[in-house]
Amino acid sequence: MSQAEYGRRHSREDVVSAALRILDDFGLPDLTMRRLAGALDVQPSALYWHFPNKQHLLAELANRIVTPTTPRHPDPDRPGNLRAEAAALRNALLAYRDGAEVVSSTLALGLGSTVARDNLVASIVDDGYDEITAQRAATAILHFVLGHVSHEQQRMQYDSLGVRAPDTGASALEEDPSAEFDFGVDLLVSGLEVSRSRT
Repeated sequence: MSQAEYGRRHSREDVVSAALRILDDFGLPDLTMRRLAGALDVQPSALYWHFPNKQHLLAELANRIVTPTTPRHPDPDRPGNLRAEAAALRNALLAYRDGAEVVSSTLALGLGSTVARDNLVASIVDDGYDEITAQRAATAILHFVLGHVSHEQQRMQYDSLGVRAPDTGASALEEDPSAEFDFGVDLLVSGLEVSRSRT
């Protein structure tokens, strides 16, 4: 059977769905083209019928992870759209094992869609900021969200393996990832509000 015939045995959607299952079950380090091909019962070369390389496959996975399944419903008359959008992005990343790492590595390579950043920009504009400020603030918020969730997911993996960090006397707040996340977003939003009051 030719590579093209192997490729046509499964749709692009089949490949992406299988890759997401492997990502969730085994994590990003074990998401190899060989493992993916085995899951689909095809030769690894057949996968290149749908994706030219693994980086482009990961870019598609990143798109699926961050693309909302429901439309945004901003409220222009009520501030707080940015906080809601940041929380929605965090939830989307946490829905997949290593989700933050997949999205972060894809963005670093300049691949994939810009939907996560675009949604943050739109939410900042909804909160009454100009486009240039929104672009800059969205980048800062995006980096914070990706970094926070990446750290959060690493801790979850260590916990699942029974690896425990030494007791450093961390407060209850530091043990609550949601509270830590909200506090960080509030700091950034507060800084954004201060910058507006100075102009």
